[in-house]
Amino acid sequence: MATVTPELHKNLINGKWVEAKNGQTMQSVNPATGDVLGIVPKSGREDVATAVEAAKQAHAKWRKFPAPRRAEILYRAAEMLVQHKEDLARLMTQEMGKVLAETRGDVQEAIDMTYFIAGEGRRLHGYTTPSEMPNKAAYCIRVPLGVVGVITPWNFPMAIPSWKIIPALVCGNTVVFKPATHTPLVALRFAHILHEAGLPPGVLNVVTGDGKDVGDALVEHPDVAIISFTGSTETGLAIAEKCARAGKRVALEMGGKNAAIVMDDADLDLATNALIWSAFGTSGQRCTACSRIITQRDVKSDLTERLVERAKALRLGNGLDPNTDVGPVVSDAQLHRIHDYVQIGQREGARVLTGGARASDGALSRGWFYSPTIFDQVNPAMRIAREEIFGPVTDVIATKDLNEAVAILNSVEYGLSASIFTRDINRAMHAIDDIFTGIVYVNHGTIGAEVHLPFGGTKNTGNGHREGGLQVLDIFSEWKAVYIDYSGRLQRAQIDKD
Repeated sequence: MATVTPELHKNLINGKWVEAKNGQTMQSVNPATGDVLGIVPKSGREDVATAVEAAKQAHAKWRKFPAPRRAEILYRAAEMLVQHKEDLARLMTQEMGKVLAETRGDVQEAIDMTYFIAGEGRRLHGYTTPSEMPNKAAYCIRVPLGVVGVITPWNFPMAIPSWKIIPALVCGNTVVFKPATHTPLVALRFAHILHEAGLPPGVLNVVTGDGKDVGDALVEHPDVAIISFTGSTETGLAIAEKCARAGKRVALEMGGKNAAIVMDDADLDLATNALIWSAFGTSGQRCTACSRIITQRDVKSDLTERLVERAKALRLGNGLDPNTDVGPVVSDAQLHRIHDYVQIGQREGARVLTGGARASDGALSRGWFYSPTIFDQVNPAMRIAREEIFGPVTDVIATKDLNEAVAILNSVEYGLSASIFTRDINRAMHAIDDIFTGIVYVNHGTIGAEVHLPFGGTKNTGNGHREGGLQVLDIFSEWKAVYIDYSGRLQRAQIDKD
């Protein structure tokens, strides 16, 4: 059989597709098969500097491009994304592993975000307000920041970039985008569509490479006004420290240790379906994945039995296979990290009810597959109950009542997503009030955000910003207050008040 040579891809800088200045490359590998999908530049600081300079020069014109005209380009991009949805989804499944139904959803989220934010091109609302002085107008407007550095993870290689790039562009910023090292092909394809939709040269630039050479250079570049980062808490806090020293704005979306509370009056069929999806969708590689199931003791045995039965029935395999329920994890390193945590849990005294090992039978031996794993006899103080594993592993934790369940849920350093299953509206409202997370679901799992609501978390999940919703515009714009005095005389606010 003839050997297929992987395609060589290039960076997008100043409207042109160019190789890395150092001539180095890296591979994109299919985690289900080990096949090389493509070769991309392994860029360095010189490439970042060139991209930032291109973005800086482009910003001078792009910021004055009328916002409705910017939005028209984004609408065209959304239409192109719709046309290419299936091809993009299949490429994403090959590059990061999750099943085709999920990658279609990932692309759809980018479509939804692009349509939604493009609509803001005819709004970008500020507000007017009465002045405290006569014959004086007062209002405020949004203005762009400049060059935006975007650094994104591999688990949602189109959705998450769209949350950042599209709002940054509609606000009048230019962008230098460093995609995740595991998913550069999807990122480059996304950028290609935006470029073909009509973005002027330099408005969007993409530089592929690793975090040390490309990510650090982007964070440290003095002409980058803001860094928008999604990834681990450890990396995010290190970026925040660098940005703070430089007086640079930073927006962080980081880790999660999400929990679902199951009360004794819950619909257990619904809870089981939702929790299996929340825990094992994307092979647990979601910042919103449910890694803790806090259940009242009266229903714990019944719920656990249902969860184990369903988890055992999940079919692992290549995400392009329509019979597959759970695809591979993204890399060998990620697989070993997950298994290390499983071993930590066992040493701590937790009991593995199902899973707990790499799946390597038959065709699975070619990829990085880990069996869906459920722990029982978990103490909330255990590391597996407190630290983010980012894999198909969840814990069952017993509780006596709602107050204790909420206390357990809130006890970790993260605060992204939470849910409660109950038929009692009073319990549901009590939980909504007392759970300290950025997202709360009632009678649903911990995943499934919609683009027109704010997305983000509390504590070490983020630094107070929100993506999605209109709130995302606050990340990528600055407020400017405007006063117009047409009285024809000097009026001194506060001082001249009678």
